[in-house]
Amino acid sequence: MSDPHPTATKTIQITKKGIGSDSKRIARQSIFASIMRRPESGAISGLVFVYVFFLLFANGSGMFGAEGMMNIFSVAAELGILGVSVSMLMIAGEFDLSIGSMVALSGLVLGVGVTQLGLSLPVAVMMAFVFSLMIGAFNGYLVVRTKLPSFIVTLATMFILRGVAVAVTRLLTGKTQISYVVNDANQDSWAISIFSGHLFSGLFQYLAEHGVIAMRPDGLAAVQGIPMSILWWLVITGIATWVLLRTRLGNWIFATGGDVNAARNMGVPVDRVKILLFMFSALTATLFATIQVLESGSADTMRGIQKEFEAIIAAVIGGSLLTGGYGSAVGSMIGALIFGTVQVGMFYTGIDTDWFKVFMGLMVLMAVLFNDYIRKIVTSSR
Repeated sequence: MSDPHPTATKTIQITKKGIGSDSKRIARQSIFASIMRRPESGAISGLVFVYVFFLLFANGSGMFGAEGMMNIFSVAAELGILGVSVSMLMIAGEFDLSIGSMVALSGLVLGVGVTQLGLSLPVAVMMAFVFSLMIGAFNGYLVVRTKLPSFIVTLATMFILRGVAVAVTRLLTGKTQISYVVNDANQDSWAISIFSGHLFSGLFQYLAEHGVIAMRPDGLAAVQGIPMSILWWLVITGIATWVLLRTRLGNWIFATGGDVNAARNMGVPVDRVKILLFMFSALTATLFATIQVLESGSADTMRGIQKEFEAIIAAVIGGSLLTGGYGSAVGSMIGALIFGTVQVGMFYTGIDTDWFKVFMGLMVLMAVLFNDYIRKIVTSSR
């Protein structure tokens, strides 16, 4: 028996076929776009490339042993602490070039507190953090009040802070270092355990005694444990990621960097957001300085040189855009890990370390080009 409405039936079948194929195509595009939209996509591919390279050329050198990997993560952690705050500032469309000089000045405040003022180590650490909060707030206030680019404002404070650190240290000690910040009187302070101690020392000693990891001639494990700097790095990255993705402040940060005028019109407290981010940047610089001072036992005004640029490198490799409104804390974490892997890996491969900065410059250029390419793909797939 023939269909009384052949045309209608045919039309319905064609329509169903079209809906099905379009939905599958759109689903494929949305999955691809969602993956590519993530700022970390380029950084992850870069990390894979770096580890494949060193697996080929440094395998068997000890780089991927417990000691080598701990060296990599230690280098990455200290830079990553700075990279998190720098990436958040970049998402908001700002820069902080004074972060390296803040490392030096915070170390000076800590050292002077202990050696010149006779403060206990915990009190001196707290004083350094309070001082850095004030400097960060001052940086942010100058930026929002003068409307000058943060690049210019923090470039000025970079020189001011470094100059103050060097001049005051030379005035007090006759050199650029403050020695004996950690001494016999405070070497058992809980502040040292929090900022420069090691986690799971007993476990690593047990592994060394059973031949799992190397042991030093004095009977101690070659790896004393997991440095606290790595824990700080993970905690700060986790908190920053939660803030960016799960809180109103995170929405405000992205909105501020995406379109500052639109953000103001929507009621975002742009000035407050920027000042808070500059204060956070100063806090991470002080954390970096505190870890280094308590690990080495002395403060040095030459510390932190070019760390502002290295932190920007980590953030850019991690997917943060120089124009603002795009990036992630996890991306900066991966960027710092790439940085640490390359820096330590070149030592194990025997490659002349003079080429390190060349390699990092190429990594930055490739990261910027990759991010721009991915953004165009995502835009065209919408």
